[in-house]
Amino acid sequence: MDSDAPRTQHAGLDRERTWSDETTHVIHESQTLRIERVHETPAHETAWTVAAYETPVSDRMWVLTATGATPAPVIPELLNHLADGDGWDTTTGVPVDEKRVTAATQPLSDAGWKHTVDGRWIRWTSPDGNVDVQFDASTAQHPNQNLATWTVWAGPGPDRPIWAITASPHTPSSLLADLSETLAHETGRRQAQPAGREHRTSLATSPPATPMFTADPAVSRSR
Repeated sequence: MDSDAPRTQHAGLDRERTWSDETTHVIHESQTLRIERVHETPAHETAWTVAAYETPVSDRMWVLTATGATPAPVIPELLNHLADGDGWDTTTGVPVDEKRVTAATQPLSDAGWKHTVDGRWIRWTSPDGNVDVQFDASTAQHPNQNLATWTVWAGPGPDRPIWAITASPHTPSSLLADLSETLAHETGRRQAQPAGREHRTSLATSPPATPMFTADPAVSRSR
């Protein structure tokens, strides 16, 4: 496998493709974490869906989606976090309190992202103004409905994004913190960069993610 590709074969993740080859499914051996990748997706439509379940036949505990134009640095890091099995099996019934929100966004605060509150919405904006992370305190009060409580986007606004990621209330803080760390790292720090430092490509304009799924044919299954 390419060293830069997500480690979807790690930690019990297996690959399953549909007969049409239009969709790739990666399913944890426990059957409680499932990733769907819809190929040839328009930039503004959902291309990635990650969902976790308490049991293989239960309702979703949490769900995260990403549109087709989500840039390359973001999706591979997200999939690697899931493949490592670090904290994606969250516990339901725990309220989304200030502690969890702080844990999820600490990397943004550390990187100097602007923090604002507007009624039910709490927002963090990157120093270059290109990327926003928004928490909806209202939908967080309905944790069993898997509503979009977290929204990450680049562009004019969440209703007209260049790319966007959404996550439901029970999406693990560790996963969101990892996402925040990636966003903070890729957009750079507020402080002036030393002379000679390589200029980073903006997440608002970088190419969409095209991570590879590789699997041994012997363990791949077709529907």
